[in-house]
Amino acid sequence: MIPLSSTQTRLPVDRSPGKLHPRRISVGARVGLTVILVLAALPMLDVPIPILLPGQLSSSGSLLILSIGLVFAGVAISFDVVFGYTGLLSAGHALVFALGIYATNLLMHAGLGYFSAAALAIALSGLVNTALGAIALRVKAVAFTMVTLAFGEAFYILLLVDPAGIFGGEEGLPVAFEQIPDLLASARDVRWLYWLSLAFAVVAYLLAWMATRSRCGQVWQAIRENEDRVESLGLFSYSYKLVAYAFGGVIAAAGGAVYLLVARGANPSSASVHFSLALIVMVVLGGRGRIWGAAIGGLIYGILTLRLPELSTSGVLDGLPEWASRTVSEPLVVLGFLFILIVLFFPDGIVGLVDRANSRLRTMRPRSMNENTLILPPDEPIGVDEIRTKH
Repeated sequence: MIPLSSTQTRLPVDRSPGKLHPRRISVGARVGLTVILVLAALPMLDVPIPILLPGQLSSSGSLLILSIGLVFAGVAISFDVVFGYTGLLSAGHALVFALGIYATNLLMHAGLGYFSAAALAIALSGLVNTALGAIALRVKAVAFTMVTLAFGEAFYILLLVDPAGIFGGEEGLPVAFEQIPDLLASARDVRWLYWLSLAFAVVAYLLAWMATRSRCGQVWQAIRENEDRVESLGLFSYSYKLVAYAFGGVIAAAGGAVYLLVARGANPSSASVHFSLALIVMVVLGGRGRIWGAAIGGLIYGILTLRLPELSTSGVLDGLPEWASRTVSEPLVVLGFLFILIVLFFPDGIVGLVDRANSRLRTMRPRSMNENTLILPPDEPIGVDEIRTKH
């Protein structure tokens, strides 16, 4: 007799339209929900994390560092949609991020409340970014990168020169504290500011997740792989690329509006080409073309850029030679070294390491069925008695 696995026996299922059939929650959704709940509970934990954070998790200094990391995670997600999924290497993504910062701050100085100013600034920044993208996308490849770089540098110089006297020049423009809600204005209790940054990162992730899994998102990935073949199928790739560019810009502008509160002001460095290059490092560090990978890369980058300079004065590096301690305390040196290692040995980033570990674990699992097990076809449920009759 042929052994039959009880787990493979399929029974007819009633799928009449009037009945609801529950769906299982995927493992990824469970993990994501768990991560969000853990991050939301961090301000309640009085647990110190040496080296990584300056004090306990509930302290204001630690929460501010985590807030910046979460904002960078959301902005990295927006850039991953443009670069990782669509294949558009934009060197001016920092432009729309800085637009969100400055536009929100200027509208607040004009008398608008924070949330009203942020909503209007995101809309205006998105329109400006879409207009610039419509021009830049007329060319492709390296030419596109150079055009976006020119736009970003032009805006950066405009902020520095400040011909109208409204941007604050090199010193930047301090935030209008009188327009900030009381819950977000306190310097001692920054929990609400942290939760606002977390909410932005979560919303950015969900929007990018839905967009990349839509029909438009599938076309984005096809453009990244072979744009000529996409056009040969009758699809106008320019429109899809413009949608991706505009979509990523809106999320980045929203990140700028949140970053304004965390940084307590607007600074021209947010529009520099260095930040655009930093976004590339974030995405490659976490894993290009994977949303949660870009989020992890942005979070790590945000924490390291703030913590590494403080290590030289904290006493942690006292045992190292002076040249080594100075090198480690420079964020760009450390992050550049990590970038080189990842590109050479782990081109898929942190996501690639996790995927490799999962694949190895799967190969190590013992098989639950032997070779003589009969597997029933999914579309033809058969009873046990019928199988015995046939065999």
